[in-house]
Amino acid sequence: MDFDAWFTLFVVVATLIVLSRDLLPPAAVVLAATTSLLVAGVIDEEQAFSGFSNSAPLTVAALYVLARAVEKTGALGPMVSNLLGNPRAVGRAALVRLLGPTAGASAFINNTPLVGMLIPEVTRWAGKRGVSPSRLLLPISYAAILGGTLTVIGTSTNLVVSGLLQEAGGEPLGIFEITPLGAVVAFAGLTTLIALAPRLIPDRRAVDESVGDEIREFSVQMMVDPRGKLDEVTVEDAGLRHLEGVYLAEIQRGDRLITPVNPDRTLRGGDRLVFVGRSDLVVDLQRTPGLSSVESEHMHAIDSPQHTFFETVVGAGSVLVGQTLEEADFRRRYAAVVVAIHRAGERLRAKLGQQRIKAGDTLLLLSDPDFRRRNREGRDFLLVARIGGPSPSASRKAPLVAAIAGAIIALAALDVLPILQGALLAAAALIGTRVLTFAEARNSIDLDVVLLIAAAFGLGAAIETTGLADDIANALVTTFDGLGTAGIIFGIVLATTLLTELITNNAAAVVIFPIAIAIAAASGLDERTVAIAVAVTASSSFLTPMGYQTNTMVYGPGGYRFTDYLRVGIPLNVVVAVVITGFTAAVA
Repeated sequence: MDFDAWFTLFVVVATLIVLSRDLLPPAAVVLAATTSLLVAGVIDEEQAFSGFSNSAPLTVAALYVLARAVEKTGALGPMVSNLLGNPRAVGRAALVRLLGPTAGASAFINNTPLVGMLIPEVTRWAGKRGVSPSRLLLPISYAAILGGTLTVIGTSTNLVVSGLLQEAGGEPLGIFEITPLGAVVAFAGLTTLIALAPRLIPDRRAVDESVGDEIREFSVQMMVDPRGKLDEVTVEDAGLRHLEGVYLAEIQRGDRLITPVNPDRTLRGGDRLVFVGRSDLVVDLQRTPGLSSVESEHMHAIDSPQHTFFETVVGAGSVLVGQTLEEADFRRRYAAVVVAIHRAGERLRAKLGQQRIKAGDTLLLLSDPDFRRRNREGRDFLLVARIGGPSPSASRKAPLVAAIAGAIIALAALDVLPILQGALLAAAALIGTRVLTFAEARNSIDLDVVLLIAAAFGLGAAIETTGLADDIANALVTTFDGLGTAGIIFGIVLATTLLTELITNNAAAVVIFPIAIAIAAASGLDERTVAIAVAVTASSSFLTPMGYQTNTMVYGPGGYRFTDYLRVGIPLNVVVAVVITGFTAAVA
């Protein structure tokens, strides 16, 4: 290899390391990598910025607008109860009714807002029937991922590969060109999921059959106001002994910890009371005379009947990650107060203001009713759900949104209109008919994803033009050639799977694509078939809560632990890899 190839290899490896460790936002990392290659003269300006003129990022942006319209009209919310019915337990029949339509919807709607819409509905359904939401939320995430492999607009990764094909001089993928492989993968994956999920996914909360609306346990610390109504009053007389769904776990009096708490224990001003229980009942303690929040001395500034409690999930790209609530100036930034934090199936008991926030943390917030509207389209929270709020009903414009979505799908399927033009027309129609305001449409676009896709084209161009792709391809062909075509395809699938779990799906597709095309050329395989295999593999991430955004979204609300993803994700990944390998080897 010459200098350019070695330098490109160094940049790619450095990029993978930074991405895998979440040191910086993915878009910034990939853009920096492409800029480095441009400055070093490995690629020219046209190659570095070709992604910004490619159809892929523009199509992804337009489809975000369509997904926001579907979310705003609430058309999918009411379907959940009808799909699940009224069983007392979550068995395979309930999963069949829910996962099939979820996968089908994900073929045409971005799966992040889709799962965001389903989480509060499914959680509410489970709470009313005394079953654990953990039985449903992770399967929903996996079903949405599998459904995204059914069409080229199912995930942004599919569109990235389509754009790379176009950049390489070929035709972009047709909307259903990916469907033969995607349908087999989705069927095999859903079958595996329905068979194994009821046995492998545990209940991640203690279900109280007598309380139908139990959500998950949080802990909240309250202080007895000095000379207040509860000072020198026993626990029993204060009415804190028999709270529905909530119990007083311990009292912190100076350096002394009092547990268990007897009903005749006398409270004193300055005592810290630790309550544990249902999140939608723990919040009622804020209104108890004589008690004030320990976690936020500024509670008085927003504690009024007009304020509401929300459950949020912190995203990997959030500015909060790595900061404490105090460092992030949370209250001023969001006009909200954190009253509890839930992480990986456990409640955090230490002082919340000093806890460093991690991606996937679930925060219980007190804010004004507009908090969800202000932050639903932001990048800091993957999910913003109002606790105990009513089920959203479909708006009168839901049929219009469905008609617009159906029209662009039909036009693209019949080759009347390319996907990009159809998606842009749909976005314009949604604004023109006032389903969305221009501001809502603009805010719905995840610019980080769009920038990542556009910047990644330069990185892929360097891998191809320096000969690095050919060198890696030859090494892989030599390694797996003894196993025949299936062995070579398996090598591509394995490399893509590993990268997908380490970095973003889109970045993995960009890195693997030129290598896969070089392998196809050296082995006499059909390049488009191999490219589709890369797209489907890169879109299939099941092993970790951070491997795919929807996996992160359900992490907190489901009360999952890291090992829960491995239990189901490993067999699911194996099945998907085998199906992709076998199908691609047969038709390539």
